Amino acid sequence: MASGMTVAVVGATGAAGQATLRILEERKFPVRELRVFASERSVGKTVPFRGEPVRVQKIEPGAFKGVQIAFCSAGSVQSKAYAPMLVRAGAVVIDKSSAFRMDPNCTTIVTVMPLKPLHDAGRLRRVIAVSYQAVSGAGVNGIAELREQTLAWARGETIQPRHFPHPIAFNLIPAIDRFGPDGYTAEEMKLVNETRKILELPGLLISPTTVRVPVFTCHSIAVTAETERKITPAQARELFERFSGLKVWDDPTQERYPMPVEVEGQDDCFVGRIREDLSSPTGLNFWVVGDQLRKGAATNAVQIAELLLG
Repeated sequence: MASGMTVAVVGATGAAGQATLRILEERKFPVRELRVFASERSVGKTVPFRGEPVRVQKIEPGAFKGVQIAFCSAGSVQSKAYAPMLVRAGAVVIDKSSAFRMDPNCTTIVTVMPLKPLHDAGRLRRVIAVSYQAVSGAGVNGIAELREQTLAWARGETIQPRHFPHPIAFNLIPAIDRFGPDGYTAEEMKLVNETRKILELPGLLISPTTVRVPVFTCHSIAVTAETERKITPAQARELFERFSGLKVWDDPTQERYPMPVEVEGQDDCFVGRIREDLSSPTGLNFWVVGDQLRKGAATNAVQIAELLLG
């Protein structure tokens, strides 16, 4: 490996972990030594990096010694257990789970990307966000379930849900995570709390709905953003085009708007269907799509590491 840093990826066999490895390679991150970790059942398996197999190691005392930057792509329970161990070993930890989010959620990142330039220009007052979230947001089990159910449907077999509470193939599930006493799910409240935190707007009014859809990769969000100062669709397009990490695909005459099949594998978030909100004089409606395994998780984490390196 090229000269550089000792890097660890925890959760390397999962969907986000595999994406992290691909992006470290694509962006030529200065990795001198790569250590990969996963659950006990994956120890001894290999994952590819720079054309070579890297063996999955067991997490144990001493395993993190010498690690300089660590990407945690496992769940929140694992992150809470392993992140302190990595910090004690001297590593900078970039965690992509929900463990320390309020101490990013991939849906929130995709949503906030276009909200930020609108807020800077017109100050946000209210946001309505309806997300259409891909099964890969639920990890490799979600991906496998959609694939298996689609094949079962094609064979005329009965679809048996295992990972999701209902069939996901050719279906929409308007609930992600557990319901709270107020009727909102944990995923919806994450969208509210994280958006307020990232934008530093603790009082921002946000109305969320999260939906699991039969799409493998890319989260899509239909957003209504109301600002204090009116921003026209033309002004919004200009703001989005100038904002790093956003691209505008918005030409209704050519049926041009972002869709998951076209956005998958891209690092930027794509915005389209930009139009005035018919119910508010200062409201805008738009549609934003992002590959949550990249910008929502892996790419975002690597970009943070690149900033740390200066």
